[in-house]
Amino acid sequence: MHKNRFYLLGRATPSECIQKSVSPSEGTVSAGKPPVRFISLFSGAMGLDLGLEAAGLEAAGCLELDTKACRTIRANRPDLPVVCDDIRNWTGDRLLEAFQVRREQVACVAGGPPCPSFSTAGKRQSFQDPRGQVMFDFLRIVAEIRPPFFVMENVRGILSASLEHVPLTARKGKDVPEKGSVLRLLHATFAEMGYTVSAELVNAANYGTPQKRERVVFLGSRDGFQVTMPAGAYAPTPSPFTLPWRTLGDAIRNLYDPEPEFIPFSKPRQRFLKLLRSGENWRALPSDLQAEALGGAYTSTGGRVGFYRRLSLDEPAPTLPTSPTQKSTLLCHPTELRPLSLREYARLQQFPDNWTFVGSVADRYRQIGNAVPVGLGRAIGSALSRHLFHLERL
Repeated sequence: MHKNRFYLLGRATPSECIQKSVSPSEGTVSAGKPPVRFISLFSGAMGLDLGLEAAGLEAAGCLELDTKACRTIRANRPDLPVVCDDIRNWTGDRLLEAFQVRREQVACVAGGPPCPSFSTAGKRQSFQDPRGQVMFDFLRIVAEIRPPFFVMENVRGILSASLEHVPLTARKGKDVPEKGSVLRLLHATFAEMGYTVSAELVNAANYGTPQKRERVVFLGSRDGFQVTMPAGAYAPTPSPFTLPWRTLGDAIRNLYDPEPEFIPFSKPRQRFLKLLRSGENWRALPSDLQAEALGGAYTSTGGRVGFYRRLSLDEPAPTLPTSPTQKSTLLCHPTELRPLSLREYARLQQFPDNWTFVGSVADRYRQIGNAVPVGLGRAIGSALSRHLFHLERL
């Protein structure tokens, strides 16, 4: 078995979160012309959606809570139905009606429920955080619509997340939370829904994205297929079977960005960044300045690789955060004393150059940073297309 692949199968006790509802009229993927439309939940700026469409699927409509992201969708796709609201206010039937699509036309429900509650960079409050709870609203919509497939994307931390997180500083004398209990609850939920699900940890760089971005992709099949991600065509070390990873330089080399938009670094941060060359971070600062640069983080544990980080044109970018100016997730241009610009951000997420992002500079950074890279979305879509279009049977 692939070391980053997990099959979530088998019997389970009834889940209190999702009720399986099977319509007598639901068919299999192979019955007649396959459906090609998908419903997008937590759509953001449509990175995943653009990738799925590049693989041959068709967006039926988007549901998104963030008003700026909704305006971004409408600016680029004025004919696409958009529901700008909280998913908790909606049912599967209402969405089908709003998007004017019949149940049998829906091939897939796709989306990336908010992930900060599972991220190792956050407080990891799991389902105690309302942002984590909406994952079950995503699965509720899947259970109500019963499409042949669903796609759910999330952060790597969901693989080890516990249902109840206790910070390291508060664990003395207490039972340590069971790692992976969130994944086991999802296992039970998928089984109760009647979906065969694979969960794979993938790196977007392996699919041609100029960014080392690890994500967990859940691929669910109503009809018992084990849908898995295709092998990546890119690798850090090229071989007769793979191409070299695409780099930051590859992504922005021919970008026309005469007046780059960005949030300037503060003067104190510029002072330290001036001392760093391409590819260096705080560890390359003179030793007498390192403690001053990091402040309280200087004595903390962990690699702290994101502090005062100047990028390299010869490597893929690291995962793009929602802001490139925060001290712990700083992304400085390789040769200029500024963060990556909005258009450079969009190139690294593989959005088309004519894709419009709406809102303040901070709003637009957030939308781009939260997106699924389009190339990774296309790879996900190709995994579904192998089944929908009968190119492969597993």
